[in-house]
Amino acid sequence: MKIRETAVAGQFYPASAEEIEAMFAHFNKVLEENIKDPKLLQMKTRAVIVPHAGYVYSGFTANIAHRLLGNSRVKRVVVIGPSHRVYVSGTSVGQYDLYETPLGDLPVDRVLADEIIQKFGMSFIPDAHHEHSTEVQMPFIKKYLPDARVVEMVYGDESPIRLAPVIEWLLADPATGVVISTDLSHYYDIEKAKRLDSICLDAVSKLDPAELHRGCEACGKIGVEAMLIAARNLGLEPMLLDYRTSADASGDTSQVVGYMSAAFMED
Repeated sequence: MKIRETAVAGQFYPASAEEIEAMFAHFNKVLEENIKDPKLLQMKTRAVIVPHAGYVYSGFTANIAHRLLGNSRVKRVVVIGPSHRVYVSGTSVGQYDLYETPLGDLPVDRVLADEIIQKFGMSFIPDAHHEHSTEVQMPFIKKYLPDARVVEMVYGDESPIRLAPVIEWLLADPATGVVISTDLSHYYDIEKAKRLDSICLDAVSKLDPAELHRGCEACGKIGVEAMLIAARNLGLEPMLLDYRTSADASGDTSQVVGYMSAAFMED
């Protein structure tokens, strides 16, 4: 049995289930006390964009999207994120049996993983799967969709045009959800960060892939662009859920990282 073991537990997020549960409870308490329209929390989505920094920085932003994804009760979730550690030609699809999290293991949908590889000419590159952009999403999935199966996809030198049809094909199945992982700008002062990040936010809210190339510096821009192309082709409506920077947690406005979450809604 092949297990995708945790690579960044205790670094990007707590290694203990109790600490993770406490963080999620805190995120939800803050969310419920401050949300302007409580009806938002009843909405369902099968496609989200989420950040992937340490939970203390971006966990609140990611939590909103994962909570709405949980409302959909999908049976499988495909998590797509950029490779930060190793060069990847194209996209690697994790051919594992179990995905380890501190909240309990998630079964991998091996049949779906194999089908993606065969149908779209992808491969399994084991070295790519020590990736935090995808791993930090798994405890959220275990929390909000405890019975779901997962597939991890990590891309490097990839084309959004090649990735978009994969997302469209996945979302054609009403029992499947897609998580696109990205942070926004990195290590600018807060004014410049917000200026650059606003380009990313506008592109998502308008479903305009071309706008991403006018200054958006998201590390997962390839996945975001693929999602926008797929959403436009599928007639999905974008909804921005949250935006903040690392300064909200650290207080340091001199070198910040931007975080966004968004959902794509069906009519």
